[in-house]
Amino acid sequence: MPPRITPSNLPQLGDRSREIFRQIVDSYLASGEPVGSRHLSRLLPMSLSPASIRNVMQDLEELGLVYAPHISAGRLPTELGLRFFVDSLLQVGDLEAEERAQIKSQVEAASKDRDLEGVLTEATSLLSGLTRVAGVVVAGKNDARLKQIDFVRLEPERVLAILVAEDGAVENRVLPVPRDLPASALVEAENYLNARIKGRTLAEARAQVEGARAAAQAELDTLTARLVDAGLASWGGSGRQLIVRGQAHLLEDLTAMEELERIRLLFADLETQTEVIDLLERAEEGEGVRIFIGSENKLFSLSGSSMIAAPLRDANRRIVGALGVIGPTRLNYARIVPMVDYTARVVMRVVGGG
Repeated sequence: MPPRITPSNLPQLGDRSREIFRQIVDSYLASGEPVGSRHLSRLLPMSLSPASIRNVMQDLEELGLVYAPHISAGRLPTELGLRFFVDSLLQVGDLEAEERAQIKSQVEAASKDRDLEGVLTEATSLLSGLTRVAGVVVAGKNDARLKQIDFVRLEPERVLAILVAEDGAVENRVLPVPRDLPASALVEAENYLNARIKGRTLAEARAQVEGARAAAQAELDTLTARLVDAGLASWGGSGRQLIVRGQAHLLEDLTAMEELERIRLLFADLETQTEVIDLLERAEEGEGVRIFIGSENKLFSLSGSSMIAAPLRDANRRIVGALGVIGPTRLNYARIVPMVDYTARVVMRVVGGG
């Protein structure tokens, strides 16, 4: 196997190799087309013959940073190459004053007469319009009023918990249970919870049950009490809503049938809400903008797409969601990264996050 380059062995790339690689990536991000040695010789700030450039391109290919889509074609960056470029060579730009003013004014205007969901929807649509790809956001939706909870036994040691909200939303969780849990315990747990959660938000219901824990232990047998706790605890991160705006932008400027197929696969990815939410939740784990490229993530293994996302926090620095964009790997990372970062910071400010 050829050696794989990482940021730790960047010094192995000399100035010439680094500049040629940067020009290959820049050309790909601008046009999506392979770039050959003759064209590169006209782009480079240094004087190099096409033969010398081809030798460097061969070295970059052996490192796994570029590849030739056809025998006689120029080179394109691999996903590994894009990751290396983003992590080590990307020069993030700054937003124009007009763009900052537009983002700030539209998000602030949305906050005056809309709830949090409305603000997030506006921010997502705004990002999509500015970047010409799909805008996405995931956020908690814990203010829905609960209607009922049901337990259905699937297997001797697994129970399906079904939580129904007053607005008709339904969420399911599979819970592990002891094999000796009697059927009567399911009914008892249902009755106990339904008498206490109806009309309450998830947070209110959990607080109410927590407050009555001592009485519950006396009122319910041990196995049933454990089921009650598990039934509510399973929704500790529940109520996640996904907002996607601007998918139509992904259909702009398609130049080949394979690009159309890639976008079709990306649309299928976006319909897989659970996996999109899981990926956005990974973006919540960091302080700043995170970039996910291609098959690094199972979600994009077929479509070869990228996500750029930033966490959203409230005034107490608690995570309340993540905001970003999804599009082809040929994104303008230098422009979009600061755009996502600034939009997320404006949203946090208007919703009381600092």
